[in-house]
Amino acid sequence: MGDLQTVGIGHGKAWRQAWLAGWVSPSRRGRGVGLLWAVVVAGLTGALAPRDYQMREMEMALLESDSDDDVEILSILAMEDERLKKERASTSHRGSTVGRKMTAALRILAYGVAADSTDEYVRIGESTAVESLKKFVKAVVNIFSEEYLRSPNSNDIARLLAVNEKRGFPGMLGSIDCMHWKWKNCPTAWKGQYTGHSREPTLILEAIASYDRWIWHAFFGLPGSHNDINVLEHSSIFTELAQGRAPPVNYSINGHDYTMGYYLADGIYPQWSTFVKTISAPVEAKKKHFARVQEACRKDVECAFGILQARFSIVRGPARFWDEATLNDIMKACIILHNMIIEDERDSNEVQQDDDYEQVPESIPIPVSREPTIEVQNFIQSHIRIRDRETHSQLQADLVEHLWQLHGQS
Repeated sequence: MGDLQTVGIGHGKAWRQAWLAGWVSPSRRGRGVGLLWAVVVAGLTGALAPRDYQMREMEMALLESDSDDDVEILSILAMEDERLKKERASTSHRGSTVGRKMTAALRILAYGVAADSTDEYVRIGESTAVESLKKFVKAVVNIFSEEYLRSPNSNDIARLLAVNEKRGFPGMLGSIDCMHWKWKNCPTAWKGQYTGHSREPTLILEAIASYDRWIWHAFFGLPGSHNDINVLEHSSIFTELAQGRAPPVNYSINGHDYTMGYYLADGIYPQWSTFVKTISAPVEAKKKHFARVQEACRKDVECAFGILQARFSIVRGPARFWDEATLNDIMKACIILHNMIIEDERDSNEVQQDDDYEQVPESIPIPVSREPTIEVQNFIQSHIRIRDRETHSQLQADLVEHLWQLHGQS
């Protein structure tokens, strides 16, 4: 209590009763900023883990922006949602600042703490913290999903192909897998639908990650009773490829030419030409080597899940919200922030986003035809090529020989 009194927190019976009731007085709200600064500065002068140090730096930036809004993300998010802006309470006193609201939201995401626990740190009420979190994650998704949840463009694919070829997998674009997020407050009527092998209600995240742990694809929200194949059938992972809008991928392995990239997957995924799976119980030495290398590189997505849960503990623990829309925004916002951190820590940023779109010409009448159009035929052929089992077997055999040759050269 001595430290709290030094900072300026009131004392006495009346103050204790108000504090236990969850009421934040105007004077205490103002002194909360001073206490918050004291805690942040004290934390930076001590020994902190890298993850905690990053959070402290972000919190300091938010605090500094209370007066002049000099942090870009803060001002962008504030413009996106009016509720995040600084406002005056009904008592005409100064309300919670944007920085404090976002600090509360970030702490809930990063540490998975309850909303009422942020009052001890940023001096805002539980309802304000919950509302700030919902507005924050929705604004992050609305503003940054186009850049940080996009499919790989031509430059991205060129970089992925170059790196993965050095790892022994020409044509590889990433690895795919699913993760379950426990839903603690799942409505009772839905528990049977959302309960799967874990015997608890869960929500499924399907993701594709590359060697640098960047998550390129995120499909979230299906009930936990589904398996990976069911999730794949509902996913839009190959939509652009089937519609002919995906960037071209051309490569050769063991004398055979291929025109579609592939993802490393585990044994449950189907034998499609866009998946490369391991070999169960291999006997030959070269097949054992292939299985070992494939399983090692496939861990990219597993590592991405682990890093995501370590950075944002809210997706590691049970979800406390009741509605799926909020959980969907939270998961996507955490993935966006995860990709932001990866981009910031990357030595050289080679990702270039092209925002110039072609202008759509005025529509002209098109005669109706009952015959299948070329577009529909191409769409059907693309689906057939994606699900081709023969190409899957041939690609796996070529990779076995390719990796064995590299192993012999080393």
